[in-house]
Amino acid sequence: MKKILLIGLCLAVSAFAQGQDSPMHNIHRKTPSYERPVNFGVKGGFTSSLFIISDFLVNGVPIEEVQNNYKIGYFGSAFMRINFERHFLQPEISYTINRCNITFRKPLPEDAPIGSIPSEAMITSSIHSIDIPVIYGYNFIKEGPYMLSVFGGPKLRYIMNKQSDIDFENFDQQNIQEYLQPLNVSFTIGVAVTVSRIFFDFRYDLGLHNMSKRITYEVSPDAIGDNYEIHFNRRDNVLSFSLGILL
Repeated sequence: MKKILLIGLCLAVSAFAQGQDSPMHNIHRKTPSYERPVNFGVKGGFTSSLFIISDFLVNGVPIEEVQNNYKIGYFGSAFMRINFERHFLQPEISYTINRCNITFRKPLPEDAPIGSIPSEAMITSSIHSIDIPVIYGYNFIKEGPYMLSVFGGPKLRYIMNKQSDIDFENFDQQNIQEYLQPLNVSFTIGVAVTVSRIFFDFRYDLGLHNMSKRITYEVSPDAIGDNYEIHFNRRDNVLSFSLGILL
């Protein structure tokens, strides 16, 4: 009889322990990131800028041919992704440094000897900004931890003029300063590949308006002639690649 009671007591304790342990097990088992309604994440990567030039005058002469020389920039960002079936909405905030260099043939003065070869001038930019894109995406493939998506949406960009650096080389003017529009709007399109919590993101930003506000300069006292106007309109298109993780 005692043995029967002892065995029954052991079974009861075991059942109670299992009943207590099962909820704890469910609590600690995390839902996979690709099944959550909301994800948070971070990413970082590289950029390559292309300036689309229009209405470019140097010394009052239109510059028709400009060479874009790509330079690598970089960025880091945090985001929130709201998932609903195959769709998602993703607001982000990024700190970005875009770099670019353009070169062109400087126009010759009117009294230049016949056969003179124009010299080369350049503008080098390193632009710091805080970017806030809000993108809508659709997953063409969403099978377990594997996803392939396309996305697009507007991006608001705040340019930090004090942190940015723009150099004008081999110009006839002195102390040239370009001031950029603080607020800019662009449109982002891209594609992303996700495997579990890791994703790769390729995107292209299309600048929607002129980002150059004004250019100031001084003319050397020894300068010859009376037309030293500089006029420079440009839009900033950016190709970027990033690697990120869903937290």
